Amino acid sequence: MSYQSIQNYSSRRQVNWSRNQNTVAYVSAIKLGPVAHTVLVAFMVTILGLIYLTQATRTTGYDYEAQKIDSQIAELNTQKSDLEIENARLTALETVKNSSVATSMTKPVSTNYAR
Repeated sequence: MSYQSIQNYSSRRQVNWSRNQNTVAYVSAIKLGPVAHTVLVAFMVTILGLIYLTQATRTTGYDYEAQKIDSQIAELNTQKSDLEIENARLTALETVKNSSVATSMTKPVSTNYAR
């Protein structure tokens, strides 16, 4: 490209401005080399990795809490079934004791046990 073609291009570009467009192009005074770009990319990858690890450990914490609640539910279900069995046993004894057959029985005069 020659200087003349660059000058023509920039002059054509200035003519084609339309409404609500910026007319000033910002050019940074700071120029970064390839090492600085590599360091910046490594820094951004590190930051994204830390964010990912934070999110992953947070979900693991929720998993432990859910597992703890599940074990409590299982323990309470076991206690409930034990109490239901105990309730049935006690209810059955009271029913038998208060039944008409049990009230009509007499007490034995003597009791002998086998040895």
